[in-house]
Amino acid sequence: MDHISRVGVFLAVVKAASFNGAANALGITSSAVSKQIQNLEHDLQIKLLNRTTRNVSPTEEGAIYYERATRALEDLQEAEDQINELKSRPRGPLKVSLPQSLGIKYYGDAIASFAAQYPEVELDVSLDDRLVDIATEGFDLAVRIGSLKDTSLIARRMADCPLVLCASPAYLQTHGVPQQPDDLAHHNVLAFTGNRGPHEWRYTDSAGETGQVSLQGNFKSDSGEILCQAALKHIGIVILPIFYVARHLKSEDLQIVLPHLSTFPKREIFAVFPPSRFQPTRLRLIVDHLVAASKQLPWMP
Repeated sequence: MDHISRVGVFLAVVKAASFNGAANALGITSSAVSKQIQNLEHDLQIKLLNRTTRNVSPTEEGAIYYERATRALEDLQEAEDQINELKSRPRGPLKVSLPQSLGIKYYGDAIASFAAQYPEVELDVSLDDRLVDIATEGFDLAVRIGSLKDTSLIARRMADCPLVLCASPAYLQTHGVPQQPDDLAHHNVLAFTGNRGPHEWRYTDSAGETGQVSLQGNFKSDSGEILCQAALKHIGIVILPIFYVARHLKSEDLQIVLPHLSTFPKREIFAVFPPSRFQPTRLRLIVDHLVAASKQLPWMP
């Protein structure tokens, strides 16, 4: 076994904190792992690991070597990936997370066309409204909706995604059309429980002045689809992301309430992914593909 392979065995032992765990991960015997660690320590003339009957942990020198060796092997892997992609079509795994309703309604065709265009990319697409942990869950890319906060992730804006206050014409004819935010206190405003926040509407006017109003209603759900259907059945006023209601606004089955005001803060759709000195070609391509598809969203200018 060459020196680089021995380094890989050492990294596996530190990660597993045991020789047996490293052996299972590498598919070799514990004695082979032990021998390679001994050879590596002999080559370096230092003790890399503290060994006890219950645990294996790096020495001070071993911890320094682990950190530097991890980075070095990552650089080697990135170099190999880059060379492979330069001489061939994009290939390899790509794990993507999208919000469920948005993904189904507006990005399904884009994802399918990407898969058809790049058949050697192994796509794993998850549709889930929860906020996935990109790093720990192994995602390469996540599409997120909201106001972008400070983050260690790289973000690329894809589209606007305003929250729209709307109701059916029949509901408004029966209960009246709100003329100002305080009028909402006298209406049945359907509540979304998925964000666990207070039942209120925060808004801004054309001059940039902001305000908020407390709301009340007898219908709540953690599903935007259910709330949209309730609004279509004339149950009340609903506040939903534009992708739930865009086609119903176009058909005039729903109409915007208080159109001179906008929900605050502004929401947008972003593609977010971990930072890296080398982004795989397949990742860059799918981000470009989704950004291009976002220009065709029906609410975009």
